[in-house]
Amino acid sequence: MTTTTTTSPTAELERLLPAHSRRRTRIGLVAGGLGTYWPQFPGLLPQLQQCAAYVGDRFEKLDADVTDVGFVSDDQEAALAAERLRLVDCDLIVVYLTTYLTSSMVLPIAQRTGAPVLIIDLQPSPKMDHASFDTGLWLAYCGQCPVPEVGNVFRRAGIPFRSVSGWLEEDYSWRRIERWVTAAGVRAGLRHARHGLMGHLYPGMLDVSTDLTLLPTTFGSHVEALEFDDLRVRVEKVTDAETEARMELAREIFTIDDSVDDGDFAWGAKVSVGLDRLQEDFDLDSLAYYHRGLNGEQHERLGAGMILGASLLTARGVPTTGEYELRTTVAQMITQSVGAGGSFTEIQAINFEDGVVEMGHDGPAHLAVSSHDPLLRGLGVYHGKRGWGVSVEFDVQPGPVTLLGLGQDRDGALALVASEGDVVPGPLLAIGNTTSRVDFGMHPGEWVDRWSQTGIGHHWSLSIGHRSADYAAAAELLGIDFRQV
Repeated sequence: MTTTTTTSPTAELERLLPAHSRRRTRIGLVAGGLGTYWPQFPGLLPQLQQCAAYVGDRFEKLDADVTDVGFVSDDQEAALAAERLRLVDCDLIVVYLTTYLTSSMVLPIAQRTGAPVLIIDLQPSPKMDHASFDTGLWLAYCGQCPVPEVGNVFRRAGIPFRSVSGWLEEDYSWRRIERWVTAAGVRAGLRHARHGLMGHLYPGMLDVSTDLTLLPTTFGSHVEALEFDDLRVRVEKVTDAETEARMELAREIFTIDDSVDDGDFAWGAKVSVGLDRLQEDFDLDSLAYYHRGLNGEQHERLGAGMILGASLLTARGVPTTGEYELRTTVAQMITQSVGAGGSFTEIQAINFEDGVVEMGHDGPAHLAVSSHDPLLRGLGVYHGKRGWGVSVEFDVQPGPVTLLGLGQDRDGALALVASEGDVVPGPLLAIGNTTSRVDFGMHPGEWVDRWSQTGIGHHWSLSIGHRSADYAAAAELLGIDFRQV
């Protein structure tokens, strides 16, 4: 008997398109309790240290680099722990209140490290055994006691306060904790991100225009100003063998429609190889681009040949989008970092009979949100843009989705804007676009009106799953507003 194994579509895509690596999330962990108790109740500290060891083991299993500085019993030990955590450059610090402790033990950790802090208090079990418990046993269950005290002091110090109260092995509490770790990953990614911006603004798209100092001052990111000549010189060096190898890769990933011209396909593959080199040379975590061009000149041809390579880069975790949409590439980085994909999207139409908003976009797309093998379609015209070539087309997989965009207000402040819906089956256009029909649980026209009042631009990231809670947590750690429709 012969046993055959099959590889999942996601695993196969990851094999063909290895993910772009970024700095791992750094989590600092410290546990504490009031040392005055230890000589009074000799069995208390060992019990609390055992609970702290369990918490440490759970954190070690998360997708992050964890620095556990151990157990502190007074403000002097807490100050030493704060210094150790400061040197690590944490993205999130978790303080585990095992029993009562004074706020003077927690405040220095928040002040001196400069990192966001999550307070957790996880008692040993769901409830006490009141008939058999004495004072020492009870004290292992009063980690909640100092939470309001710490919250008050944080507010007076101007430090954002967030906490998770639960019990040690409760799945619900750990899901809440893991949400903050995920949000810390978003913060880490944007703190160290390098965003490429190549070409120029699509003429007249005032909503897309972004003050380039906003990303460094808001997130700590770097914006690298690029020219299409930076891409041109790299494309010129791509060999025929490299082009053919990229075409073969595309044949493994895409269904090639009969409308695809071989010459356009080869050109898209050649640009794709050059685009990879551009990304590597400038160490880019995202790229937004646009060039208007004229009469088929070389920069117009480069811009028209971007879609294949941009989609492949996006699938590897480097969102690459057209129309100079810097803010949307940031939104795509966020949705990708929580494991939800994220495809470049705008409103296309409304089906009032079915109660759905039809949305998608031409050009680059995120292959992870496709419901089936994506299609390469040949287009003689890119609507609203000059040039011609191959474009990516697919239907978004049915089920829950969350839109996430980065809005900008009058004062320049950025905000994350989200809306949850469900992709439902039905007729879709076959015009070389990524398309979907999204039911938001309300009149679709009203949804458009409410969505447009949030400060969102006309593009955003479409991600898989209902993830608003993750995005809200990320906004809090990033220090920006969060709005949900």
